[in-house]
Amino acid sequence: MKELFDKVSHQSSKMITNTYSTSFSLGIYCLDKKFHEPIYGIYGFVRLADEIVDSFHNYPKAELLQDFKKQTYTAIEQGISLNPVLNSFQKVVNNYHVDHELIETFLQSMEADLMQSEHNSESIKTYILGSAEVVGLMCLRVFTEGDSARYLQLKDSAMRLGAAFQKINFLRDLKADYKDLGRMYFPDINPNHFTKEDKLRIESEIEEDFNEALKGIKKLPKGSVFGVYTAYVYYRALFSKIRSLPSERILSERIRIPNNLKIGLLMQSYLKYRLNVL
Repeated sequence: MKELFDKVSHQSSKMITNTYSTSFSLGIYCLDKKFHEPIYGIYGFVRLADEIVDSFHNYPKAELLQDFKKQTYTAIEQGISLNPVLNSFQKVVNNYHVDHELIETFLQSMEADLMQSEHNSESIKTYILGSAEVVGLMCLRVFTEGDSARYLQLKDSAMRLGAAFQKINFLRDLKADYKDLGRMYFPDINPNHFTKEDKLRIESEIEEDFNEALKGIKKLPKGSVFGVYTAYVYYRALFSKIRSLPSERILSERIRIPNNLKIGLLMQSYLKYRLNVL
């Protein structure tokens, strides 16, 4: 039965999410149960694409990504894929009417990682739009469940949250991106001389994104507020830790939030959510 294969597909996407991201896994756990399966489906899809360009160094990345792209659109058109993750993703796209333009924009940013090692002020906006902001919009399509007016109302905030997450990832992974992958996402920055002023400027951008994102989080449908807020709190904590460190530390190590602290943050988030004091 197709239902059994769909169940296996969902479990595959869930396993990928749980394996690759503790933060997002806990955030999804805090969503209403009806949102678990589709959000796992989105995360599994974007994670596989990201792994192709970031991790498969001894394999033909460009060919793999093009094949993945072709399989994605075929899965959406046919309503099925033998790739469990794509089967899970197509179900989300078709059930929640996710705009195909969002998918194409995301895949274009993945392709950019194979062709572009440095960015200017315009190209990085395009990259962040595709790699993070549209992913937030895919999730928003799920959360708003066909309510187009609410989707449009919350669209900008969802994009700002995705941008904040991505910029924090850039800071957290500065060492690995530059030294291991040869990439520099921040324009006009010398990675061998990452100054305090550079760091403060980037942090100011992130703070603005976070402030705008929180306005939208408070207006999300009830079943999604706690989960999205939890992810926001985790990234806020990571951001605070990065902010507290000198610029030279960012280039020498990958900053992390311990899992025991994440549990504490989860409890604090739940208390604020229950008291309606986000």
